[in-house]
Amino acid sequence: MSRFQMFSDAQWSLIEGMLPSPTGRPGRKFADARTMVEAIIYRYRCGIAWRDLPEVFGPWQTVWTWHHRLASDGTWDRVLAKVTAAADAAGMVDWSLSVDSTIARAHQHATNTTRLTGAGSNYTNPGLEPPDHGIGRSRGGLSTKIHQLVDGNGLPLVTLITPGQAGDSPMFLPLMAQLRVGRDTGRPRTRPDAVRGDKAYSSRAIRHHLRSRGIKAVIPEPDDQKGHRKRRGPRGGRPVGLDAADYRNRNVIERRYCHIKQWRGLATRYDKHAVTYRAAVVLNAVIAWTKALSDTP
Repeated sequence: MSRFQMFSDAQWSLIEGMLPSPTGRPGRKFADARTMVEAIIYRYRCGIAWRDLPEVFGPWQTVWTWHHRLASDGTWDRVLAKVTAAADAAGMVDWSLSVDSTIARAHQHATNTTRLTGAGSNYTNPGLEPPDHGIGRSRGGLSTKIHQLVDGNGLPLVTLITPGQAGDSPMFLPLMAQLRVGRDTGRPRTRPDAVRGDKAYSSRAIRHHLRSRGIKAVIPEPDDQKGHRKRRGPRGGRPVGLDAADYRNRNVIERRYCHIKQWRGLATRYDKHAVTYRAAVVLNAVIAWTKALSDTP
């Protein structure tokens, strides 16, 4: 494979049939899906402007049109759903999940657009562009935040985008609501065996949600919550149980974010719209899953 190619033939064969047919005149150069997808990957991997794409990929406007179309119509979400269903059928999905988020600084090219901040923003519908475009001001400046649920091997199952100042805990239930892994027969699986999270996810609502669904919570309790519980005495409830050995496995999501940020166009956000930026994160997940599937004997 050359530096212009990320998908092996085995990986491409897994998703080729799920992508739209080439458009334009018959025989038109650079209109094939594989070239367009490799160009999209190259742009995000290198963090360059669209117009700086190498000529081997053809006109940059064509590549941008493909990326915008695939992002807007949810193509990569459907592809990810197909490959995760195939992985689950092969017994490859570890249903002890981990949850966390990571910050990406927003470049000035991503912020020169009108952003309507405040109430009314919707971050729970992946196909709907929020009024603030998923960019907010945190301590590090203008930034965006990637929230993910990954399986026990660190492979992403759900991805959502919010402004950088958004909290982790409020996004947990929307992430769980998006968790759906299809099966050959019956309804999609939506209930993991366990969920690992850091202290940011220790809230009464989250623990109640997991307990009501029979999901093991591997989440430590912050010191302030411990003190509050002890001050309440018998009314404070029982101490929170924590499987410390299992909690160590939460590092898989930290390693996943390290892999994501190898793509410079994801480590720094250059996209004006949250939908197109999120689509690139989902494409990164598709590559990870297809690699795992193609490497399976």
